[in-house]
Amino acid sequence: MEHEDDFAFIRDQLRRQRALRGMPQDEFGKRANYSASTVSAAETGTRAIDMPYAKRADEILETGGLFVRLLKKAQRFSEPSWWERWLDAERAAKQLRNYHPSLIPGLFQTENYARAVLRLELTRPEVELEKLVASRLERQEILTRDQPPLLIAVIEESALRVRDAIMAEQVRHLLRMAELPYVQLHLIPADAGLHVGLNGHLSLARSADGCWVGSMENQIVDSIVDDEESIATLLTRWEGVRGAALPENLSRVLLKKIESQHRPQ
Repeated sequence: MEHEDDFAFIRDQLRRQRALRGMPQDEFGKRANYSASTVSAAETGTRAIDMPYAKRADEILETGGLFVRLLKKAQRFSEPSWWERWLDAERAAKQLRNYHPSLIPGLFQTENYARAVLRLELTRPEVELEKLVASRLERQEILTRDQPPLLIAVIEESALRVRDAIMAEQVRHLLRMAELPYVQLHLIPADAGLHVGLNGHLSLARSADGCWVGSMENQIVDSIVDDEESIATLLTRWEGVRGAALPENLSRVLLKKIESQHRPQ
């Protein structure tokens, strides 16, 4: 596939730039805090090159951000075309709204949680899995830029009740995110009963000019929409979801209670 050629090009350039500096794999690895076997795996394609690796390569090889730019391009074009449209809307958004009936929103996911969710596809090769994890974490950079979007997320309490170390870490991360001034986090309590959101995930992005783009999975069809009728449907369903959720202060109380229950007894 074409995007696989992009990743192969990055690997070739890593080997070339390292060789031009007369730097063996073990020396590069030592300076980058990676083992020689990890460096070898990255350069042969048996380990995915993620953003931290690309950044360290740029620093050590003094390539002026080359590998970060190449990796961003490769990750972008490795996404399905319909999903790329959503990513464009997400990057340009002034406001984001997100709900999923069973998962934590991607912009809030820790690396370990993202990996566990993406691994649910049992036929997915490990290298592909790591590329997807890296891409998901890359999306979260919009929350650390100078002017991040207002992010309003609704999460089901039941999605936080898995008792393992990954979820404990994830809940702690959600508490930190909930403290940010541009994040509004709402929980739907487990006893809320049936509501319209249980039909499926929905996301909405509002641009600076007031235009909306929606991502729908099992709400109407699996697609990205911006037509007036579909957006109106999603906004109505969002209001139903938001209406079933607790206000911010009570959501934070419940989240802290859940976090305490994840601690070792």
